[in-house]
Amino acid sequence: MSSHAHRGEPGGDLSKLTLDDLQAFIFSAHGQQLETARVAAQEHAYTSKHPQEARRQWAKLSLLANRRMPDHAEGPSARVAQQEFMLRMWVIDRLGPDETDADWSPEALAADTLDALTLTPTQAVALAEDWRDRPTEQIRELRRHKNLTTHLEGLVGYLEPGPVREQLVTWTAARRLLP
Repeated sequence: MSSHAHRGEPGGDLSKLTLDDLQAFIFSAHGQQLETARVAAQEHAYTSKHPQEARRQWAKLSLLANRRMPDHAEGPSARVAQQEFMLRMWVIDRLGPDETDADWSPEALAADTLDALTLTPTQAVALAEDWRDRPTEQIRELRRHKNLTTHLEGLVGYLEPGPVREQLVTWTAARRLLP
């Protein structure tokens, strides 16, 4: 492999890197390089020819790249959070939950999702009723909440009955009403 590919310069194929090499690359990468590394690692996680544990390791590496994306002043961007939630849900669905690892724990994913939301379902539904008349920023906030709750229908099935599960069920209903 050329040194250009390892640095993530144009023409470098990160999908050809080993797990260890891609991890090293992620620790030195910035900006779009991290997104490219995230996608390459995620593609390996999705590849069914890999053993299940290797797929989890690739998924972890994708999460690492995603978590190193630049944060906004008020916290990680909605895109970064949505990417994380969707990949974690995919692993839970396809490779199974793992209560010993918070990334693959349905309860941890539920808690992280609720922590990322700044509106209650009731507030979101109330704002959505006349969303076309709302300022652009409020519409963006409603879309952010819709995107951050995409995975909830699948997640609910992994949770025991209780207050957290009920909050997520309420959010799945509210989500359908958001723009």
